[in-house]
Amino acid sequence: MAAVPLSQRLAVCSWSLRPTDAGDLLAKLAATGLRRVQIALDPLRQQPAAWQEFTDACARQAVVCVSGMFGTVGEDYTTLESIRRTGGVVPDLHWEENWRNIQANAELAQRLGLKLVTFHAGFLPHDETTPEYQKLQRRLRQVADLFGARGIALGFETGQETAETLRAFLRQLNCPNVGVNFDPANMILYDKGDPLTALHVLGPWLRQCHLKDACRTTTPGAWGQEVPVGAGAVDWAAFFQGLSEQRFEGDACFEREAGDQRAEDIRAGREYVERILL
Repeated sequence: MAAVPLSQRLAVCSWSLRPTDAGDLLAKLAATGLRRVQIALDPLRQQPAAWQEFTDACARQAVVCVSGMFGTVGEDYTTLESIRRTGGVVPDLHWEENWRNIQANAELAQRLGLKLVTFHAGFLPHDETTPEYQKLQRRLRQVADLFGARGIALGFETGQETAETLRAFLRQLNCPNVGVNFDPANMILYDKGDPLTALHVLGPWLRQCHLKDACRTTTPGAWGQEVPVGAGAVDWAAFFQGLSEQRFEGDACFEREAGDQRAEDIRAGREYVERILL
């Protein structure tokens, strides 16, 4: 059977649209011209009344929920150093609360019928001999087993370490349901290497991609700048060719985390991408 063309596997990250409830999300999603969404699980868990109609509303409007995402407690994206200290499941201070939330999110993902959930694991250390490395391996294996028991795959989001470090960590973790949610812009924003090279390094683990663009920083140790898809440093034609070479069969979800015209930016990005793909 021929693979579904990537142009038919485009979706939108729900959090990019900053929705207040299920109805608001679907209205903003319609403005992008897409009917496929990666849903942020935390709002559904934290505000069930606002999201109780989500599943039925999706069915009525023929919207497909392709995957889920969750965040972690205490993440501070103010600077690269602050997110290094606070990101993912690394901090001991929030591990117990994060674990409770992750368990609830796993149950929610199962009820939604999701087969993939993605998240930022945190900055992965490269030295396998350190206690921090072993601690993170234990925690992420625990998370992987939780979702695996429900038939759900996990995708670690790229960018907070080099592709080579992530590959080595995944090999050591050795969990068959764990792969990568590849975000080319994050490689640029975190200044962690060339996205196209990273794509080939992580090819065997590709589960999903985020479509986001960025310009690399000119100040070492500072963030790059996120921009609309097509306006940054990502070579999209080469990126999609790389996905084809990797025989990528997952979804490609537009993510926009800056600016005040996000639905419009995503719609323009969709049109830009479709011109390349068609």
